[in-house]
Amino acid sequence: LAVVALLLAARVGVFSGKPPTDIGVRDGKLKPPAKTPNSVSSQADLWPDAPRKDEARIAPIALHGDGKSTIDKIAKVIEDLPGSQLVLQRDDYLYAQFTTSLLRFVDDVEFWFDPATGVVQVRSASRVGQKDFGVNRARIENIRARVGLN
Repeated sequence: LAVVALLLAARVGVFSGKPPTDIGVRDGKLKPPAKTPNSVSSQADLWPDAPRKDEARIAPIALHGDGKSTIDKIAKVIEDLPGSQLVLQRDDYLYAQFTTSLLRFVDDVEFWFDPATGVVQVRSASRVGQKDFGVNRARIENIRARVGLN
């Protein structure tokens, strides 16, 4: 009975959380990594007060062509991944959401072509919970590998 209740709660969105209102690029930075161990950011070091920046640190994505073509390649990769939804795409920025199939947890993922560094900065974070069991890191590494193949 508890499992059925859990699955029903998931289906009505109890675990999806609320979409963030503070994503995007501000002053050349994506949002800082989460205080809980369920996010990664290629800009973790830009947030000196971030409590877990060492755990959250991940490499940015190298360009494959220029910034726009790399963002376009990332968008194509994301479209093919299960549970993905492209929410916003510009020439230099992409925001997507990933929803798990069973419990409907939602992760917010951002990619931004940073002209100052010549790479695509990334941030991937779970909306709810404390841990993600490495899902956000694995997702970014999967996207990185697939972009390099396209």
